[in-house]
Parts: sequence; structure tokens; C-alpha cells
Amino acid sequence: MDFGLVLQTDPPASRVIDLMRRAEHNGFSHGWTFDSAVLWQEPFVIYSQILARTERLTVGPMVTNPSTRTPEVTASTFATLNDMFGNRTVCGIGRGDSAMRVAGRRPNTLARISEAVKVIRALGRGDSADLGGGAVVKFPWVRPGAELPVWMAAYGPKALKMTGEEADGFILQLADLYLTEYMVRAVKDAARAAGRDPGEVSICVAAPAYVTADDSPEALAHARDQCRWFGGMVGNHVADLVSKYGEHSAQVPAELTEYIKSRQGYDYAHHGRSGNPDTEFVPDEIVDRFCLIGPPERHIEKLTALRALGVDQFALYDMHDAQEATIDAYGSQVIPAVNS
Repeated sequence: MDFGLVLQTDPPASRVIDLMRRAEHNGFSHGWTFDSAVLWQEPFVIYSQILARTERLTVGPMVTNPSTRTPEVTASTFATLNDMFGNRTVCGIGRGDSAMRVAGRRPNTLARISEAVKVIRALGRGDSADLGGGAVVKFPWVRPGAELPVWMAAYGPKALKMTGEEADGFILQLADLYLTEYMVRAVKDAARAAGRDPGEVSICVAAPAYVTADDSPEALAHARDQCRWFGGMVGNHVADLVSKYGEHSAQVPAELTEYIKSRQGYDYAHHGRSGNPDTEFVPDEIVDRFCLIGPPERHIEKLTALRALGVDQFALYDMHDAQEATIDAYGSQVIPAVNS
């Protein structure tokens, strides 16, 4: 199993770079960041510095979207980084929940994402792409052998189907075992139905992880409070699904939707941060299901179960008060045990 580190690009950028270097030293293969131009600093500028100061780390957004950055601009940025540092980028893409809503716009449609996936991947590897309106373009400077995989974030049935049909990878932002099995199966079935090899679709589960010294009630309570923000972030996407499919729908599992009943709203000023006051509705059970908390052996147990469900990478959200300690614990205890 591969391991990735997910960060927000809060200033100073030097700290983001240092944490990514620390992650590579501890056996992580991927470095991901949020991409929301108003809330955080520009990630692609920082990627260049991360790539320059690491040797093997693959970097990318979790996730970008096709409206705040048009597909040809996104493709050119990735292709430039790959030309400079080798094929060490991956494009995570989605609807743009925070990036679009903070800017007063609606998240992207699946149709627009589908078009963007095709354009970004084609241009990034040096092929021609149709931008619409008769504009077919190609980057003349992309060298042979360039590659740009595009991974899609998804929860709902239509998005899961499209991921299996079109994307190079699937990003699932939660670590619940039942929901992982359900959604990975949906993606793989869609890939198979489209005539693709399901094994060619990489599976990435992304969730907060907090390593405690023991499993005492006090230690677990603190870890839950540090990771509770994640249930609120996922709740934004779940609320959209409930709005679209209804509160009780055979198309969306109740295990995903039930917990947002008491959700009151959301202020993106606290997005993805521990102590978010808009996530008090998230119960401990959801934190335990969606995240990885507890002593190292609990992490190893859950990661082993995720791998058995077909997960190729675990991307660790590291937004809490123990960033370095969590990276180091994974490097010294968790990753070696999972991959032994």
C-alpha cells in the first residue's frame, strides 16, 4: 500500500515543504494539498518547491476543479512540472466544493468534470484535445513519455459510475470499511461494464489519522476532537447528495447520510480545521468510522482491512495538533507493519 500526506497550504509555505520532506523520509510516496484559491496559498507554486526538495514524492491536489482553473491551464501547469521534475504529479479532480462556494459559484457538474478529465489527461501526455467550439489544441513542447494520471473524487452513484468509466484513479474521502467496500465495488463494476480492466483504476482512501500513545478514554477523546472537522467536511458533500436523491434513497447508503440530520450549516472560514465550530453535530461514532485514531496497532488493523478491500493508497489528512508526531509514527511503526 502507498501512503500519501494531505495538507492545507497555510502560510508559511516553508512549513508545508518541510512536512512533505519529512513524509518522504518516513516512507510516504505522495504529497497532496487542498486547492481553494481564496482559503489557502497557491498550491502549484508550492508543488514546484516540494518537487525540487524531494527525490521521489508525487504531488497533486486533493482536489482541483475545472472552473477556477480551466482544463488547458491545469494541464499546462502539470505538464510543466513533469517536464522539470519527471512524471511526479497526479491530478485529483472534483466538483470544487470549497473553491467554488467561497467564490460565490456553484460546484461543477459531472458533465464539465468529464470533459476536463479527457482534456487534462490528453494534453498532459502530449496528445491533442478538443476544447470545444472547434478549438483543438496540443502542447508542442511536451516530450515523449510524459504521463498525467487524473484521479476523481466521488461519493454519489453517478460520480462513482463516471469514475469507473473514465478516471485513472478513485479518491474516496472517508475510511469507513462498509462504505469503502460499497463504493470501490461501484467503481470497479462501472469500469468492467465500460470494457476497462478494473485493476487499472487506482483506489485512494483519504482520511485524518491521529496516533495516540494508548487507547485510554482521555487519549481517544482528544484524538476524536482533533479529527471531528472531517465529518463536517464530508457532510457538505453528503448534504448535496441528500438534496439530490432524498433523505432515504436506495441510491445512497444510509450509512453515509444518516449522521447529517442535525447539521445546521457550514462556514468555510473553518474548513478542514480542528476545532471547527460547525462540526459539533458529528458524533464520535462517525469520527471512529471515517478516520483512523488510536495507538499504532489500531491503524495497522484498519489499514490492513482497507487494503483487503482493494485500496492502493491511504492519504493521511494531517490537520491537527500532532502533525510531525503522526508522520513519524507512521514512518517508524505503521507503514513498515502494513507493508511487511
